Amino acid sequence: MIPVLKNRLEEIINKFSEIEAQLSDNEIDINIRMNLSKEHAELSPIVSAINDLKNCQKEIDGAQEILDDKETDQLLRDEALTEINHLKKDLEHLSEKTQKLLIPKDPDDNRNAILEIRAGTGGDEAALFGSNLLKMYTRYSEIQKWNIEILSLSENDIGGCKEASIKISGNNVFGRLKFESGVHRVQRIPLTETQGRIHTSAATVAILPVAEEVDIDINTSDLRIDTYRAQGAGGQHVNKTESAVRITHIPTGTVTQCQDGKSQHKNKAKALEMLRAKLYTNEKEIRDSERSEKRKLLVGSGDRSERIRTYNYPQDRITDHRIQLSLNRIDEVLSGTRLNEIIDVLLAQEESDRLSQLSDSN
Repeated sequence: MIPVLKNRLEEIINKFSEIEAQLSDNEIDINIRMNLSKEHAELSPIVSAINDLKNCQKEIDGAQEILDDKETDQLLRDEALTEINHLKKDLEHLSEKTQKLLIPKDPDDNRNAILEIRAGTGGDEAALFGSNLLKMYTRYSEIQKWNIEILSLSENDIGGCKEASIKISGNNVFGRLKFESGVHRVQRIPLTETQGRIHTSAATVAILPVAEEVDIDINTSDLRIDTYRAQGAGGQHVNKTESAVRITHIPTGTVTQCQDGKSQHKNKAKALEMLRAKLYTNEKEIRDSERSEKRKLLVGSGDRSERIRTYNYPQDRITDHRIQLSLNRIDEVLSGTRLNEIIDVLLAQEESDRLSQLSDSN
């Protein structure tokens, strides 16, 4: 275990004891209790791992005392040596587990997320690929047992997704999807291609952590709110009611819109939620860049202009360029069933990067 993390062990144990003492006070304010309970739940697995680590070390020390005792008979000495070898393997495993738990997490990891998809270069083919990505993330969310809410969807005449915004709610949504932000490129023969030529198209994905009102203070005088008739499916309602809402944040020029529901009030609330997420993300990127260039992890900076992945249909291969990972069977990845195979490697790389940064700063 690297020293900078080893030094935190006693700090965490002491902090955990303080929280438990505060929670035992029946007269504590309900809001303070809720915050303390949340912190207690976050620290509990770390404290459990630390205690397991300490207990393992005590057992090793006890067995070592038997070995160091010159009066110990050979049979007991052999048993102690076997136990020490076994315990040292356990200690190594527990040390790695504890170290992983001690690595500072992104505080936004457990937030819900807003996922945006925009067709890029490639016209109708790019929009069709955008639709493929939308289905992939929708199916993946269902597998993860997350809730999905469509905020805005714009399709072309052949069912391609020109633009889409969806809110995904559940456990650790942003933490698992954050590295999906960037340019996704596809190489395949379009259905409309008569000469069998391979075309290259692209779509941009953005993953934004959902921000609460307390995270971002928006001055209503800085907003321009426009209403218009929703486009696409909706029957007579679409033609009669200006339920769709577009919000422009004048100081930054940031624009969000929602036309999913029939209620203008609900669409306005959703558009505001999207606006908060975008403004929060912009502030987060500024903070991170000011802290250090090292904050930009090897798995990517989250820049939406960064090409992160290529879906090569003729070779039935998906390549993530940040981690040089290639997988076959594109259809299984785009169905959401194998997307975790990419995400897990990205998260492991992030963990490795954070460890390297801690070692360098020590």
